[in-house]
Amino acid sequence: MPKQKTHKGLTKRVKITATGKVMHKHSFGSHLMSGKNAKRRRRIASSVIMNATMARTAKIRLCK
Repeated sequence: MPKQKTHKGLTKRVKITATGKVMHKHSFGSHLMSGKNAKRRRRIASSVIMNATMARTAKIRLCK
C-alpha cells in the first residue's frame, strides 16, 4: 500500500511545536484592520494552539 501524501495546503497554514502541539494563525487578520480596536488586532496577530479534535486530524494529514 502506498504512503499517504502530505496535505500541502495545511503545511503552509500550521506549524507543529517541539512538544507535538499544532499552532495556527487567527482568522480575520488580512484586511480592514482600521475598523478593529487595538486589543483585537494584537490578539489576531498572535498564533494560537489548535484544539485537540482538529489537531488530531491535522497531524494525520501532515503525515508526521
